[in-house]
Amino acid sequence: MWWEKAVFYEIYLPSFADSNGDGIGDFNGIKERLPYLKQLGIDALWLTPFYPSPKIDNGYDVSDYCDVDRQYGTLQDLEELIQVAKKSGMHVIIDVVFNHTSTQHPWFQSALQSTEDKKRDWYIWRDRPNNWESFFGGSAWEYDEKSQQYYYHSFAKEQADLNWHNPAVKQAIFQILDFWIKKGIDGFRFDVINNLTVSQDFKDNPVDETRRQIHQNDVNQPGVLAILKEINAYIKNCNPELFTVAEISSDDLKCIEQYVGAELFDTAFNFNLGSQEKLNLNYFASQYEAMNTAAEKLPTLFFNSHDMSRSWERLADKNVDVYYLLIVLLTINHGITFLFQGEELGLGDFLAANLTDIRDIQAKNKYFELLPSDGEVRAIAAANLVNRDRSRGMLPFNIKGWIGSAKVNESEKVIMAGYKALIALRHKEGPFLPLEKIQAENDLLSYWSGDIHVILNFSEKPRQIELLEDRPWQTLWSHNGPYLAKNKIYLPEKAGWIGKRN
Repeated sequence: MWWEKAVFYEIYLPSFADSNGDGIGDFNGIKERLPYLKQLGIDALWLTPFYPSPKIDNGYDVSDYCDVDRQYGTLQDLEELIQVAKKSGMHVIIDVVFNHTSTQHPWFQSALQSTEDKKRDWYIWRDRPNNWESFFGGSAWEYDEKSQQYYYHSFAKEQADLNWHNPAVKQAIFQILDFWIKKGIDGFRFDVINNLTVSQDFKDNPVDETRRQIHQNDVNQPGVLAILKEINAYIKNCNPELFTVAEISSDDLKCIEQYVGAELFDTAFNFNLGSQEKLNLNYFASQYEAMNTAAEKLPTLFFNSHDMSRSWERLADKNVDVYYLLIVLLTINHGITFLFQGEELGLGDFLAANLTDIRDIQAKNKYFELLPSDGEVRAIAAANLVNRDRSRGMLPFNIKGWIGSAKVNESEKVIMAGYKALIALRHKEGPFLPLEKIQAENDLLSYWSGDIHVILNFSEKPRQIELLEDRPWQTLWSHNGPYLAKNKIYLPEKAGWIGKRN
């Protein structure tokens, strides 16, 4: 399938490219930047939510699934973007958020009218709340004074969870999928899709010794896989080449793998690797090996997204050579590569200096939780640790923005050249076979994929590696001056080499 060799590029719409000077990225801004993305080597775009929304959760609180928010343009603008992207040889996939709707969505507004309303059972209501907590903090239940019942929200109280045990909900979602398939999109990224169902006995969740709640009864529940098989079957029956990728709210590989395979998603985001807080080569090697042996389908390769600190700071510790070597792990590897806007420039995090800089509801909640006890400085510092705005700063294309700008990297031209070269090599040599002989020792990472051998020296010391002698070697790529002599490769500090047996 087309995505097996593809390099995807995630576009967080409001921060990418502003075409009309209002400080908000838009569809026409993306269209203007398609030549830039084409030169980079991008094969497919992933557009984050662009639907009408009150923006409580920056667009992940949808109030209309079959329209676009006017701050991004018109439906016609989006259709033109899809058409132009396809003419440029790029596919387009879109974010869909089916775990919950905005409380401003007409479905929920109808449900509020009466307990007898036909949309009432499209959401989850209880006379009494249990102890379930929202993933954004606080109770997951919100009281409705009119009906004297509580509705369930696994995230913000303005994001009411849909009741997927009601067949009418599923049929409505199928109609939405059909709407966008007819618009010409090439696939879907499903947001927090393992949260789709909750246990029907509504038992309290257990807590650990630190009084932290264990989400045992409100995530990964029985019945969810059956529903997801129906969703994927509907999509594939429309067009078997449509791509589906799942976001699973877990960094446990066994949990993630449950959602990938026959009748399920084409792949899922491997947070077991991509969301790590620091670079640990031994851990990386073990996860790559596990991903290659466990996956029924291709795993995903990514180090950045709209929800986490940028890898320039988080993994590379602002070291351009380390960052350069990480590009190899993303591109010359077994899996589907996902880049996040600006990582090809080595952009750093945007950090809020005060409350007015924060847009992320999760960070705001943390700030207000700690302000009374810890004071302003500590509350801001703690908020920044969980602040998803860190990766959402405006790109350098823009003069002004709805949020502050990402930190520019003085080595951006070098980094961009590295991405272009490695993406081109990926297109030439990939898709890569499952890895074999992957090793990590003394800050040296080495792995095989078919006839391709990758050696990355993250250490401060030069290294010498002996290669197999059965066939001559060809250097495909190198960084920081390694050289090949007979069956030996000599690597200076923080150097990388990719070779191929002829």
